[in-house]
Amino acid sequence: MEVLKFDYPAQRALSGRSHVGVVGSGDLEILLEPSGDRHAHVTVSTSVEGFGNVWKHVLDRFFGRFDGAAAIEINDFGATPGVVMLRLEQAVESLTP
Repeated sequence: MEVLKFDYPAQRALSGRSHVGVVGSGDLEILLEPSGDRHAHVTVSTSVEGFGNVWKHVLDRFFGRFDGAAAIEINDFGATPGVVMLRLEQAVESLTP
Protein backbone atom coordinates (compact mmCIF):
# COMPACT_ATOMS: atom_id res chain seq x y z
CA MET A 1 0.00 0.00 0.00
CA GLU A 2 1.39 3.40 -0.98
CA VAL A 3 0.09 6.78 0.21
CA LEU A 4 0.75 9.85 -1.96
CA LYS A 5 -0.05 13.48 -1.14
CA PHE A 6 -0.48 16.39 -3.55
CA ASP A 7 -1.43 20.06 -3.08
CA TYR A 8 -2.74 22.55 -5.65
CA PRO A 9 -3.69 26.23 -5.44
CA ALA A 10 -7.43 26.91 -5.61
CA GLN A 11 -9.51 29.92 -6.59
CA ARG A 12 -12.99 29.15 -5.29
CA ALA A 13 -14.56 27.69 -2.19
CA LEU A 14 -16.77 24.61 -2.38
CA SER A 15 -19.91 24.05 -0.35
CA GLY A 16 -20.79 20.40 -0.88
CA ARG A 17 -19.44 16.90 -0.44
CA SER A 18 -19.22 14.07 -2.90
CA HIS A 19 -18.64 10.31 -2.85
CA VAL A 20 -18.23 8.39 -6.11
CA GLY A 21 -16.93 4.97 -7.09
CA VAL A 22 -16.10 1.88 -5.08
CA VAL A 23 -12.85 0.30 -3.99
CA GLY A 24 -12.75 -2.78 -6.18
CA SER A 25 -10.58 -4.39 -8.82
CA GLY A 26 -9.69 -1.80 -11.47
CA ASP A 27 -11.74 0.94 -9.80
CA LEU A 28 -11.41 3.56 -7.08
CA GLU A 29 -13.38 5.60 -4.59
CA ILE A 30 -13.23 9.37 -4.34
CA LEU A 31 -14.34 11.32 -1.27
CA LEU A 32 -14.42 15.09 -1.84
CA GLU A 33 -15.23 17.84 0.66
CA PRO A 34 -14.41 21.53 1.04
CA SER A 35 -10.91 22.25 2.31
CA GLY A 36 -10.29 24.69 5.12
CA ASP A 37 -8.00 26.91 3.06
CA ARG A 38 -7.49 28.17 -0.50
CA HIS A 39 -5.85 24.95 -1.68
CA ALA A 40 -6.82 21.55 -2.94
CA HIS A 41 -5.30 18.71 -0.94
CA VAL A 42 -5.27 15.21 -2.42
CA THR A 43 -4.39 12.01 -0.57
CA VAL A 44 -4.11 8.86 -2.68
CA SER A 45 -4.04 5.43 -1.04
CA THR A 46 -3.21 2.90 -3.72
CA SER A 47 -2.59 -0.82 -3.82
CA VAL A 48 -0.23 -0.35 -6.78
CA GLU A 49 3.15 1.03 -5.74
CA GLY A 50 5.65 2.95 -7.87
CA PHE A 51 3.28 5.04 -9.98
CA GLY A 52 3.59 8.39 -8.18
CA ASN A 53 4.66 10.14 -11.39
CA VAL A 54 1.57 8.87 -13.22
CA TRP A 55 -0.69 10.07 -10.39
CA LYS A 56 1.00 13.48 -10.49
CA HIS A 57 0.49 13.77 -14.24
CA VAL A 58 -3.22 12.86 -14.04
CA LEU A 59 -3.84 15.21 -11.10
CA ASP A 60 -1.87 18.06 -12.74
CA ARG A 61 -4.10 17.68 -15.79
CA PHE A 62 -7.28 17.63 -13.69
CA PHE A 63 -6.30 20.67 -11.61
CA GLY A 64 -5.42 22.53 -14.80
CA ARG A 65 -9.21 22.71 -15.29
CA PHE A 66 -10.62 22.45 -11.75
CA ASP A 67 -9.98 25.34 -9.36
CA GLY A 68 -11.99 24.32 -6.29
CA ALA A 69 -10.60 24.31 -2.75
CA ALA A 70 -11.20 20.67 -1.92
CA ALA A 71 -9.91 17.95 0.35
CA ILE A 72 -9.91 14.83 -1.81
CA GLU A 73 -9.30 11.29 -0.62
CA ILE A 74 -8.74 8.67 -3.30
CA ASN A 75 -8.79 4.98 -2.41
CA ASP A 76 -7.43 3.10 -5.43
CA PHE A 77 -7.44 -0.57 -6.34
CA GLY A 78 -5.59 -0.53 -9.65
CA ALA A 79 -7.63 1.98 -11.67
CA THR A 80 -6.26 3.20 -14.99
CA PRO A 81 -5.58 6.93 -15.55
CA GLY A 82 -8.77 7.17 -17.63
CA VAL A 83 -10.87 5.80 -14.77
CA VAL A 84 -9.15 8.18 -12.33
CA MET A 85 -10.05 11.19 -14.51
CA LEU A 86 -13.62 9.93 -14.99
CA ARG A 87 -14.17 9.52 -11.24
CA LEU A 88 -12.67 12.95 -10.48
CA GLU A 89 -14.99 14.55 -13.03
CA GLN A 90 -17.97 12.64 -11.61
CA ALA A 91 -17.15 13.85 -8.09
CA VAL A 92 -17.03 17.48 -9.22
CA GLU A 93 -20.16 17.09 -11.37
CA SER A 94 -22.12 15.71 -8.42
CA LEU A 95 -21.47 18.98 -6.55
CA THR A 96 -23.48 20.93 -9.14
CA PRO A 97 -27.13 21.31 -8.08
